[in-house]
Amino acid sequence: MNKLNILPPNPEENLGRFPSWLHRKLPAGGSLHKTGELLKKYGLNTVCEEAKCPNRFECYSKKTATFLALGKECSRNCGFCDIDFSKNPKGPEADEPNRIALSVKELGLKHVVITMVARDDLPDGGAAHIAEIIRQTRQVNPECTIEVLTSDFEGKFSSIDVVLNEHPEIYNYNVETVRRLSPRVRHKATYERTLEILSYIEASGKSLFVKSGIMVGLGETPDEIFKTIDDLHRAGCSIITIGQYLQANRRKLLVKEFVHPDTFKKFEEYGLKIGVKYMHCGPFIRSSYNAAELFEKVSV
Repeated sequence: MNKLNILPPNPEENLGRFPSWLHRKLPAGGSLHKTGELLKKYGLNTVCEEAKCPNRFECYSKKTATFLALGKECSRNCGFCDIDFSKNPKGPEADEPNRIALSVKELGLKHVVITMVARDDLPDGGAAHIAEIIRQTRQVNPECTIEVLTSDFEGKFSSIDVVLNEHPEIYNYNVETVRRLSPRVRHKATYERTLEILSYIEASGKSLFVKSGIMVGLGETPDEIFKTIDDLHRAGCSIITIGQYLQANRRKLLVKEFVHPDTFKKFEEYGLKIGVKYMHCGPFIRSSYNAAELFEKVSV
């Protein structure tokens, strides 16, 4: 495995404030407000808002958002995520699939990303609800391609099959971090089970592309990231995203390092070298960031 030379830390850029490459201007334009109003009109949740994504203003200005299905309370309490935790989340809303389908149409989306909170309280983990969202979205928007980002459904392959049988063009399930840090970063999901699930999705042949993502800055080493890219590639991932972890609030895991953009470039080059079809790496990269543009690139 190639060694990666990490740039020396800049004494003027410490963990008390963001380095220069993590500063960005707010987007201009009326679409930002219009997107927010439309989501409010249909009473929809987005991971953009609930997880305090740093790209949400940019995405809203482009009239796009990542839908968060099955409520905004998660049955897991991961160390990195700012989505609210609840042992007893509210039940699924029967009309949510239709509301998502109509908002996709009104936004004019050509590619839609549907993610979900973990719902370990439900027998199927919410799989049937996600499948219904896919069906109704396709019915109302027949030309739209669909990307799902699901939970691991507690490793229940029968639930994964329910979603796979709707043939989403991209099936995303994030590994989140390296093997060593996984027990501390994730509440219930495990590194090995993630690889098993990704391999299962790829072997099914029911999605065009299998996707997974990693956060950096949690104390992992470059070699551990290289090993994770290797593992994801062997599991069948044709798309890998790598972005900077940012602490959402004081209760969440601390940022151990702000990774330099040049380092992200090294990760990208390594993944492409070993045969990953598309690497999407950078400080602001998140699982669904510029998902439509990414789908166009990998579909060529």
